[in-house]
Amino acid sequence: MEGKGSSLVHLLVIVLSLVAFGFAIAAERRRSTGTFVEDKNTNRTYCVYSSDVATGYGVGSFLFLLSSESLLMGVTKCMCFGRPLAPGGNRAWAIIYFVSSWMTFLVAEACIVAGAKNNAYHTKYRDVIYAQNFSCETLRKGVFIAGAVFVVATMILNVYYYMYFTKAINQPARKASRTSSNVGMTGYA
Repeated sequence: MEGKGSSLVHLLVIVLSLVAFGFAIAAERRRSTGTFVEDKNTNRTYCVYSSDVATGYGVGSFLFLLSSESLLMGVTKCMCFGRPLAPGGNRAWAIIYFVSSWMTFLVAEACIVAGAKNNAYHTKYRDVIYAQNFSCETLRKGVFIAGAVFVVATMILNVYYYMYFTKAINQPARKASRTSSNVGMTGYA
């Protein structure tokens, strides 16, 4: 089991990421929809939106993914602090997975935050008197789904990053075998 890391860390990263994924899917399914309402008394047309639950789900997804990433970076000390990684293939893979997981994490968080923000923005009442081409704007389909896909990618990359990180930490450092030089530095006297 040496070099695999803590099973609890693996489990927590996976569970937190899957909860974030579930919230992102729930946010997509509960996006706000708008319907026209015409007030005959004031001759106004306005949109009434369904509940703003998707914004809450989006914020929940954001927070769970953030806690998953924070947990892993806290345990590994963001790969910058703590014991140095032993040179070799494990260190190279740990660095590749570290950079990749951060990139997918940032994209996932950006999609989820943008979806939550736009969903909250579109749920406000809009009104127009005598509107000709009036539409009830809603959040574009697939914003939360894109975030959910990147949440899963982040989870997978984080698991591999932690696995290779612990292998590189636990791997003994190899000493270079240096033999003495065959070329003498003395003169030909």
